[in-house]
Amino acid sequence: MPAAAAQGEPVIEIRGLCTRFGDHVVHADLSLEVRRAEIFALVGGSGSGKSTLLREMILLHRPDSGSIRVLGTDLEAADAAAAQALRLRCGVMFQHGGLFASLDVLENVGLPLREHTRLGDALIDGIAGAKLALSGLPAQAAVQRPAELSGGMLKRASLARALALDPELLFLDEPTAGLDPASADGVDELVLNLRKLFGLTIVMITHDLDLLWQVADRVAVLADGRVQGVGSMIELAAMDLPAVRPYFEGPRARSAEAQSKQGRGAPAQGDIASKPR
Repeated sequence: MPAAAAQGEPVIEIRGLCTRFGDHVVHADLSLEVRRAEIFALVGGSGSGKSTLLREMILLHRPDSGSIRVLGTDLEAADAAAAQALRLRCGVMFQHGGLFASLDVLENVGLPLREHTRLGDALIDGIAGAKLALSGLPAQAAVQRPAELSGGMLKRASLARALALDPELLFLDEPTAGLDPASADGVDELVLNLRKLFGLTIVMITHDLDLLWQVADRVAVLADGRVQGVGSMIELAAMDLPAVRPYFEGPRARSAEAQSKQGRGAPAQGDIASKPR
């Protein structure tokens, strides 16, 4: 379990959020805060509103009521210029990559720089190459197309593009979904290193119990349109709430918790030979 983030000022403030699609209520008076330089995870069952909330935070969907404030900008009140300025301060790694199939990896990573800066092509290529190296991709991946990449490499290429403009706030949508254990472990380490190196605030949607225990400072559990519980995994474990309990029951949950305790030097129950996913 990582060290808790400092009690800094909130960089995301959500108050009384309500979202509906027809008669279906997705969010009903949802409120939460994300603090500067913390790794904050959103979890919940299918239909709990995690992806919709992410889309609302990155200005891809407008809620019916309530307020969202991101990096000091009120999203409801933001005009086009303010919204664009905010987007340039955020990076997003989409679950399925979101890379352009017709471009190679280097071109994909350099695209935000070509669209939003006046840098020359050689400098953009150099920056894009540095972001790829930071994400852990080998140099030869730069000339490959997205369809030629493995699942783990595709995630890293998408992350490199999300980092292209040196964001203050990074959103990760299911960063380890579909990855083998070794690749998923690499993402765990990469997320922690990014926060350590750049002081990034990171918001992620994940179902990965190991990622929750090893990486997240705080976790918000969504159900029935609201945040049912929020805190570190240790704090959540003490909450006897129906929506929270599934994250601590069953062999996978117990193994992830035990692995985290081993990493902190605490005695673990049972013999855990490997880290299951």
